[in-house]
Amino acid sequence: MRRTGDPATPDKVLLIHGFGASSGHWRHSLPALAARADVLAIDLLGFGASAKPRSRLADEPAQPGAVRYCFDLWARQVADAATELLQVGTQPVRLHLVGNSIGGMVALTAALLLRSRGSAPHQVVLIDCAQRALDDKRLGELPAWQRPVRPLLKSLVRQRALIGPLFRLLAQPAAIRRVLARAYPSGSHVDDELVDLLVRPSTDPGALESFRGFVNLFNDHLAPELLAELSQPAAAGEPLIPVRLIWGEADPWEDPAQARAWASRYACIQELVVLPGVGHCPHDEAPELVNPLLLRWIGEEAGAI
Repeated sequence: MRRTGDPATPDKVLLIHGFGASSGHWRHSLPALAARADVLAIDLLGFGASAKPRSRLADEPAQPGAVRYCFDLWARQVADAATELLQVGTQPVRLHLVGNSIGGMVALTAALLLRSRGSAPHQVVLIDCAQRALDDKRLGELPAWQRPVRPLLKSLVRQRALIGPLFRLLAQPAAIRRVLARAYPSGSHVDDELVDLLVRPSTDPGALESFRGFVNLFNDHLAPELLAELSQPAAAGEPLIPVRLIWGEADPWEDPAQARAWASRYACIQELVVLPGVGHCPHDEAPELVNPLLLRWIGEEAGAI
């Protein structure tokens, strides 16, 4: 967890990283946003410096200390952290949730949870939100030849003895650099610091467990479901929580066409900005483009309250 900025300011920004990353992935956002807000970057359970307890899949019996890694779990963690941020004196506080990749899914889930608690955020910003193409609910969208192999895939990735070697292979610096070459098509800011912040947590005891938990998320929330719920007021006359989207046009995994479809379909989405030549992590690859957007949106929300 990393925190910067003025704790006395009414604008509270909570940054939520993506899969395999950590609070350090917001290295270019933290100092920029600190000039305008109180900023907290969180390490989701199982990632970064957070604890990495043993994984328990949905159909496995409960075990002492084991957790089911899922969006509801991470959303509760974010909502609890947000609740602490909101308890500052008596002045009104504005909470801004910002998430990249699966962090966007966590942000949406946490927004609904906070709304149910009576502490709805003032806005949610999704940066290349995960579309979760491998979820069972999207099985019908896969090519016909891929559907029969799904049960075999699911049976394999649940076995620690099989995914352990895969995890260790993927956690090597050379492998991470190959992934980054796709995720950051411009090559900007792909440096030793970035590789280190991705590699180091993978050496922690339990790192394999969070990996196992995540790769077995075949039946969890999907963004359209959450956006549809956010597009309905919690109560008559209550305003919608604004959702804004930032997307890399060259994202190799999350199709910007889907983001455009969301923007045209869901009433909660206020704005979509697509960044040409940028990949899956625009906040780190092109912070000079993303930070001004975040600062502008924080300012607009502050003026709207």
